Amino acid sequence: MKTVSRIFLLMCLCSTITLTASGSGAPSHATWNSLLQRYVTADGVVDYSKMKADRRFSEYITTLSGVHPDDTWSKNEKMAFWINAYNAFTIKLVSDNLPLKSIKDLGEPWDMKFIDIEGNRYSLNDIEHEILRKDYKEPRIHFAVNCASISCPPLFNQAFTAGNLSSQLDKVTRNFVNDTDYNTVSKSTLNISPIFDWYRGDFDTSGGITAFFRKYSRTSVDANASVTFTDYDWSLNGK
Repeated sequence: MKTVSRIFLLMCLCSTITLTASGSGAPSHATWNSLLQRYVTADGVVDYSKMKADRRFSEYITTLSGVHPDDTWSKNEKMAFWINAYNAFTIKLVSDNLPLKSIKDLGEPWDMKFIDIEGNRYSLNDIEHEILRKDYKEPRIHFAVNCASISCPPLFNQAFTAGNLSSQLDKVTRNFVNDTDYNTVSKSTLNISPIFDWYRGDFDTSGGITAFFRKYSRTSVDANASVTFTDYDWSLNGK
């Protein structure tokens, strides 16, 4: 009986080792999720100093820096990784330079190549424009990455994961589109965030800006609704 039990245990261990070895190598974002839940409010206000003081934050940054997406990763694993990396390194940049009134006080923060991903150096612009926008052609990404500013789509206080990515992108998109702090929508007029103007071409895959609002807005919008854009507040989205 003991021999049978040992054989069964060895079979289970071998199975576990095989499953682990055949995985893509994409990291878990569970720690990041826990940090976001603790230090980011439901409406996206970030406690930068407390996030930085939590040792788990530096450990997560180290985790991100120790791997690099490759062809063994699924599309959603890659997208989730780069979105989480963008947001985590943005928080690192801000928290390392407190006190700040605005991320723009740092000059050109999006061009700084301070991000190390397995020995490769990236800027925030590299991740957003040369990877996320270029490789995935997904306009909902604009509501997932956070620029540490009041007028930016609120930082989602959950980690993006491969298994939930589409539903999470839908959620942050609907939340932003229907939030009157950012967009005023009626049947015939759209007075909306300049994000839709800056990245106008990205929304062409959805038929254009108005079609995008017709899809995601809870308010019925005419196909020929007029479109104007609001001002942008670059004040820091936290403390």
